[in-house]
Amino acid sequence: MSPPEQPRKFFVDRSLGRVAVPGLLRAAGRDLITLAEHYGVPEDEGVADACWIEESARRGWAVLMKDKRIRYRQAEIDAVVEHQARCFVITRGDLTSAEYAERLIANQVAVFAASDTPGPFIDAVHTDRLERLRPRR
Repeated sequence: MSPPEQPRKFFVDRSLGRVAVPGLLRAAGRDLITLAEHYGVPEDEGVADACWIEESARRGWAVLMKDKRIRYRQAEIDAVVEHQARCFVITRGDLTSAEYAERLIANQVAVFAASDTPGPFIDAVHTDRLERLRPRR
């Protein structure tokens, strides 16, 4: 089965790395830009989460990230809500780069469908499904 049509570009946060995960996602046909590519190195290390969330939402980029505590970080939640961001987060911190990429690829149909809907939202990406973390349904 061929992958679904890709609706838009994805923004990859520094939490998923600059090389391995983005490379695997690109090899699977995803169109994305990393935080480091967008802001440059080493400037990317100093960009506040609320700033890149705002920028990605303004540009229409859905966000891919890894952050087990995102549901508790009020500044990031506020930025997602205020800027109508669409975020997909892996809440596990103990996976390999290949496992992070595989989780996103395995859920690509659900991610693409959700990324076509208006924000704001933060969806957790599990091995076999998405789970809405914010706003609660």
